[in-house]
Amino acid sequence: MHRSPEVIGGYMPENTGSLGSLQVRLTRTVHSAGCAAKLSPGNLSRALCGLPVKKDPNLLVGLDKPDDAGVYKLSDQIAIIQTVDFFPPIVDDPYLFGQIAATNALSDIYAMGGKPITAMNVVGFPSEKLPLDILRQILKGGLDKVHEADAVLVGGHTIDDVELKYGLSVTGIIHPKKIITNSTAQPGDKLILTKLIGTGVITTALKAGKVSQKSISAVIKSMSFLNREASLIIQKTGVNACTDVTGFSLIGHSYIMAVNSDVSIIIDHKAVPYFPKAQLLVREGFIPGGTYNNRKFYSPYITVREQVTTEALNLLFDPQTSGGLLISVSHKKAPLVLSRLKANGIKQARIIGEVVRKQPARIIVI
Repeated sequence: MHRSPEVIGGYMPENTGSLGSLQVRLTRTVHSAGCAAKLSPGNLSRALCGLPVKKDPNLLVGLDKPDDAGVYKLSDQIAIIQTVDFFPPIVDDPYLFGQIAATNALSDIYAMGGKPITAMNVVGFPSEKLPLDILRQILKGGLDKVHEADAVLVGGHTIDDVELKYGLSVTGIIHPKKIITNSTAQPGDKLILTKLIGTGVITTALKAGKVSQKSISAVIKSMSFLNREASLIIQKTGVNACTDVTGFSLIGHSYIMAVNSDVSIIIDHKAVPYFPKAQLLVREGFIPGGTYNNRKFYSPYITVREQVTTEALNLLFDPQTSGGLLISVSHKKAPLVLSRLKANGIKQARIIGEVVRKQPARIIVI
């Protein structure tokens, strides 16, 4: 698809309105963007509570300790990893939206140390409101990321929907004894985060047309960057636990890791790497609805030191789309993992906290 200079990086000017695929501002056609559209953690918890889930000895990772994906053992050598993820557009450019949504779905496989092998499209498309060329460009963007991951697209499902949604169902493979879960963090571990925080804030400002091209380009680059290299590094080095940071925020996914591992986690808010301008945009009020949902649900389980500002706390609750990996690794191995990440182009990786023995609060923000 030809791209005019005005839409490089997915940003489009205000004076648009044609239904041509280059003129439609996709983020203006939906109520929520990206992983900020997730059902709130409170509502999800109530919906799942008490469901009679069948027990199976081959189900190695399931709903008893929710993780990034499910893992089912096929043999002593092979287990499959299964995940699905889709959401409304987070940027205006359809091709880039497809890339970001696919990257986000593939991340669940990488977080567990697996290799993606097949993918299926999941699409809701308002065919009476948007031209089909937009759908084609979304699918092309997703397909290119599937190919970059050395996986294959095997099909999918589409429905005519009120709002646009796209994502993937992905299947990966892993050795049953090499699974990396979010439930094995150990006291004394250091926590490494591999991507910047603030995608929810910046894309909320994008929807309002109040963000610079430089800012949105940096976010798009991050959201469409596969977590494959980071996954390969932690597989080779050996770590205790891992999860990817998406819609439930850095605090939310840290909380899940802490509960599943029966530990507490300390997050140093000054060590967390944020996108430039993210704190400014928070002060200006560009806060996605998912931030309030996350804050309402997880606040009872955290302790916050007095010096942590409201802006910083809102960013820690910010719903991320296609975020980085949160890695729990022994303090002895942490410098090696960090140096290897940086040597392989993941230069924004930082040590942001540590794992401690279980405290009254699951998350302590300092």
